[in-house]
Amino acid sequence: QVQLVESGGGSVQAGGSLRLSCAASGQSIRGYCMGWIRQAPGKERERVAVINNLGGATMKDSVKGRFTISRDNAENTLYLQMNSLKPKDTAKYYCAADSTYGGTCATMTDFNNWGQGTQVTVSS
Repeated sequence: QVQLVESGGGSVQAGGSLRLSCAASGQSIRGYCMGWIRQAPGKERERVAVINNLGGATMKDSVKGRFTISRDNAENTLYLQMNSLKPKDTAKYYCAADSTYGGTCATMTDFNNWGQGTQVTVSS
């Protein structure tokens, strides 16, 4: 079981930037597909970005060009750089891992390890 701890959330004005980090412990995430998922109050969770074990990334359409997902396997850490933030980006952001061998993070249920989340609030 891998433990995931997010950090870097906070409150910013529209147009600002934040960098989220997800520190993993207990196991190496090197072979895992990893993702950032967010949930706004009263809304369902949605995948923001995923990155496979080879570094290939898939981004939600609404964040393309603004967010970047990356991973540092040596540091066992996942990142999400968020630029040009908008009020609609306000949500709790979760780091999650698909630790199944050959996992692809294809669906929300593929994520079998979750962090506790970090709040991102963007004001207009």
